Amino acid sequence: MTAYTTEHAHDIARTHDVITLTGARENNLRDVTLRIPKGRLTVFTGLSGSGKSSIVLDTIAVESQRQLNETFTWFVRNRLPKYERPHADAIEDLSPAIVVDQRPIGGHSRSTVGTMTDVYSVIRVLFSRHGTPSAGPATAYSFNDPSGMCPECDGLGRTVRPDWDRILDPERSLADGAVRFPPFAAGTWQGQAYTNNDELDPHKPVGRFTAAEREFLMRGRPGSQVTVNGSGGTWTTEYEGLADRFERLYLKRDLSAMSQKTRDLVRQFLAEGTCPACHGARLNAAALATRVNGLSIADCVRMQVTDLITVLKEIDDPVARPIASAAIAALERIEAIGLGYLSLDRETSTLSGGEGQRLKTVRHLGSSLTGMTYIFDEPSVGLHPRDVGRLGDLLLRLRDKGNTVLVVEHDPDVIALADHVVDMGPGAGAEGGRVVFEGTPAELAASGTATGRCLGRRTAVKEEVREAAGELWVRDAGRHNLRDVTVRFPTGVLTAVTGVAGSGKSSLVREFTAAHPEAVVVDQSSIGISARSTPATYLGIMDTVRRIFARRTGREPGLFSFNSGGACATCEGRGIIYTDLAFMDPVTTTCHDCEGRRFRDEVLRLTVRGRSIAEILKMTAEQALDFFDDPGVRRRLRALRDVGLTYLTLGQPLSTLSGGERQRIKLATRLHRTGAVYVLDEPTTGLHMADVDGLVALLDRLVDAGNTVIVVEHHLEVVARADWVIDLGPDGGKDGGRVVFEGTPRALLAADGSITGEHLRRAVTGAGPAPRR
Repeated sequence: MTAYTTEHAHDIARTHDVITLTGARENNLRDVTLRIPKGRLTVFTGLSGSGKSSIVLDTIAVESQRQLNETFTWFVRNRLPKYERPHADAIEDLSPAIVVDQRPIGGHSRSTVGTMTDVYSVIRVLFSRHGTPSAGPATAYSFNDPSGMCPECDGLGRTVRPDWDRILDPERSLADGAVRFPPFAAGTWQGQAYTNNDELDPHKPVGRFTAAEREFLMRGRPGSQVTVNGSGGTWTTEYEGLADRFERLYLKRDLSAMSQKTRDLVRQFLAEGTCPACHGARLNAAALATRVNGLSIADCVRMQVTDLITVLKEIDDPVARPIASAAIAALERIEAIGLGYLSLDRETSTLSGGEGQRLKTVRHLGSSLTGMTYIFDEPSVGLHPRDVGRLGDLLLRLRDKGNTVLVVEHDPDVIALADHVVDMGPGAGAEGGRVVFEGTPAELAASGTATGRCLGRRTAVKEEVREAAGELWVRDAGRHNLRDVTVRFPTGVLTAVTGVAGSGKSSLVREFTAAHPEAVVVDQSSIGISARSTPATYLGIMDTVRRIFARRTGREPGLFSFNSGGACATCEGRGIIYTDLAFMDPVTTTCHDCEGRRFRDEVLRLTVRGRSIAEILKMTAEQALDFFDDPGVRRRLRALRDVGLTYLTLGQPLSTLSGGERQRIKLATRLHRTGAVYVLDEPTTGLHMADVDGLVALLDRLVDAGNTVIVVEHHLEVVARADWVIDLGPDGGKDGGRVVFEGTPRALLAADGSITGEHLRRAVTGAGPAPRR
């Protein structure tokens, strides 16, 4: 391995201002000292878990935001997020940081592309000033304001109602279980309101009730009472109809305030449909009656961004023109980053990770601020190679406005744009945390580091593909922009579903899983981490480990849990003490009683084969494989090895893992079946180029074990090494939704009209990315 180029670093120090980082020790960093050029695009590379995010996000970004918060008054600071000072000797010459991270943008049902980007606010002003007949001020066109929202659905565009076909069995009587909703079932104290009622025959099938009896069952009658038995004895209470009770307890309350178990139960008995009053437009009649050039505001927000730009450019009224121009400028920024196929009414919760990442960036493109530090955490996630070029343009535009741009990235096309590259390694976890290279992209390719070696190789397509064992079909799929797609998925092989953003890949795969619900789905959803979550708890091996300790020591299993009886009383099993110093920065220190081991001394003296439970949690997965002989524990640890995470310790908090590590640990929990159909949504998310090799090897092992594997994927290495490719397009949105290619990777190289095929050809020949369209 070649040492990083000091000459290049010295040249930067002479000609540009730098951010100086000295002695950084956050997470696995090993006293890293670094000089990062300001006003340049710097890309941080390295294996997953090598320390890239620890430098950029956990050290530089946190310190910048912490110091910026210090400029506010104590009153304001107490209401801002609190950041602990990163573990570093010094961080100098920082500028204010804006962070665009990998966290899903989420958003509730009222959050749309239009509200998130603030374009909808401009459209509302346009309709309030220029529309006829006017409904009033801009708020009269807001589905989040009482003056504009549809009164039937409260601005949601859809109604949720009880599904009485599921709740009531017409063939059964009340005493025989006609009410299938468990909290109201016969025998429960709430169910007794219906079986003990003198006005209803409990032994008569509900389907034979008269209209009056049905009305009484559902809505009751004022003054009617019923006697019920409960744990507190027998009492008489006012009768409440079945429908009234269900709506009061489960529809007129916030579901998010209920337990997950209750939410999941209630959703099984609900039916959701388009609001009959507003037909999904979310607004009241007055707002929907307003027209601009013959279009309602609902017509506008349903359009693709590209089409809406054309419509707004036709407005020539002197009052409305400046408003329309502001909307056009914002919409063109959305189009410029490859999201012109979206509509403003698209809920943010339905966006992919890559779409959400880019939309977060759009908000900063119109800013006139300069001298800022923009930090991006793997912005190419979820992007087709065609769209990565557009992302690169965006990053360069931010840099050219006088900003410093720091990017954590694996994509070669993004790395190639960098003015400066910092490569971390040499390995991951305890084997990483050091700077192994600094220099230009060209110098990195010749450096001999893991990243450098990967940059220097070409993609090779699979020549000998597996024969399909059978086939599974999706027929006449019309979800979102799919155009009555009928397609065959071969079984017993590795299939890649490809296409540019918005082409219909995810929609097609959702249709597949709906038609084949037995499929094992591994998507990009969060793994639900907490400060107490560890690889051991997430994999489900801690219960077995505790039982092993209990059996060998003669004590209770709960004693060996840091969430239960064995926890250190001082830190409550956390291993650390978090001290909130009111207006000052919080401080986290290692617990002085248990010295970070989380358990009481009494528990630490109990051992199995000479190891305490705390020592077990400090083992890496590889060391634990050598230690344990329990088949269940070993099977799950082997799954961790299969996804390349043997360097993780069993007790490492999941909150410290990188995005790629979290994706793989989730995959590890699903690798236990044979003869299954696996559906994986962009499994290369967060993976270094070298890690992708290990992932493809894992997918091959799954197929060779008798499984069918389907991956939605953009990474050309995965596409090239698949057995079968289904490519959608030819473009996104209304220009997509069709299958443009089905066949082997070799055949895809010669496919006409496939953007994916065009990029694959250039990757195989080493010609670089295709020209952008």
